[in-house]
Amino acid sequence: MARGATLAVMDEPLTPVPPPLSGGEPQQPVTPAEQPLSASGQPGAAAGPGPGGSGTAGPGYPASGYAGPGYGSGYGPGYGGGYGGHGGYPGSLPGNGPGNGTPKKKRRLWLWLTLGAVGVVAVLAIGSVLLYSMAKSVAGNEDGLTYGDSIGVIDIDGEILSADTVVDQLRKFAQDDDVKAIILHIDSPGGGAAASQEIYHEVLKIREAKKKPVVASIESVGASGAYYIASGAGKIYANDASVVGSIGVIMEWTNYGDLLTWAKMKPEVIHAGTLKDAGDPTHAITPEERVYFQGLVDNMYGQFIADVAKGRSLPADQVKALATGQVWTGQQALPLHLIDKQGGFRDALLETAKSVGITDEPTVVKPSVRHKTIWDLLENADDMVHQPGKLLERRPGFYFLWR
Repeated sequence: MARGATLAVMDEPLTPVPPPLSGGEPQQPVTPAEQPLSASGQPGAAAGPGPGGSGTAGPGYPASGYAGPGYGSGYGPGYGGGYGGHGGYPGSLPGNGPGNGTPKKKRRLWLWLTLGAVGVVAVLAIGSVLLYSMAKSVAGNEDGLTYGDSIGVIDIDGEILSADTVVDQLRKFAQDDDVKAIILHIDSPGGGAAASQEIYHEVLKIREAKKKPVVASIESVGASGAYYIASGAGKIYANDASVVGSIGVIMEWTNYGDLLTWAKMKPEVIHAGTLKDAGDPTHAITPEERVYFQGLVDNMYGQFIADVAKGRSLPADQVKALATGQVWTGQQALPLHLIDKQGGFRDALLETAKSVGITDEPTVVKPSVRHKTIWDLLENADDMVHQPGKLLERRPGFYFLWR
């Protein structure tokens, strides 16, 4: 018996009766046992006695009929190559051959599912492109690329903790010949002293070395370190109710020595140099440390005044008279020469564009910025969990910051 054959025992094997020959005489039935065995062990194709000629091996009986590749392609005028045929005769035993394969309905179902999935992906892709185009038309070009003469806009929002991002953006716009001018859109109370100072010097460098106009537009707040930066621009715009000024320096830290005492915890510090641990938050500040830190603050204060005087082209004494740490409204700041013109961002944009020869609606270019995600917050939280000491660690900081 050939490999893959199955021996089936039937009480009464079916004996199909072929149709009569074309001459009208009935043909003798041929039982499956009289058929030659196929490769699978079941009756295979054989030439029929009628004029139908020999048929080709058919797909076999249905899944519930005889097994194997089948008996032929049907009866035809005689009965061709055997019994198989398209439908065959129904049987009572399951087959073990390839049968009819995957039903057509199931194949069609998978085809439609595939086409549907492709259609959904295409619709989502097109929708994303349209939404991106709409967002760009509203917010301006934020991919960092320029398209002809344009105005570069850099947003300075919130507390200034680092200068790296803003300085990089300034340098890119300074090197781009399509960017004819830069506007600093400011809404910040200031921040770190060194960070604010670094951005200020980069603004001056672009104005002096690249000869590219830099303008500041103060939205709600442009105070302390933010005003420090704005003073480096060639022109400052502010709304009537904008908060401007706060020229001064502040140094602060949190002393939690009493908390450690309450918790019966005593820090141990070994150092060389009288002021090496000055500002340690676990002990009260000493008179010597206070004089030391006041000297640092005063020095930074003098730098602040000198830089504002240089940027605004004002006498240092005039700036020092205003450097009390207080703020003014935009309306009050104009006669004090702390700003140059009252107006919002739109006014600054149109007038700056006109000054560099852009007569039509100016193209606004913003640098691409990576926004913080929930994962960034979770990573920082993880650091705090694994290093709880960071929750209390706060060294003395020097700030150009309006409280």
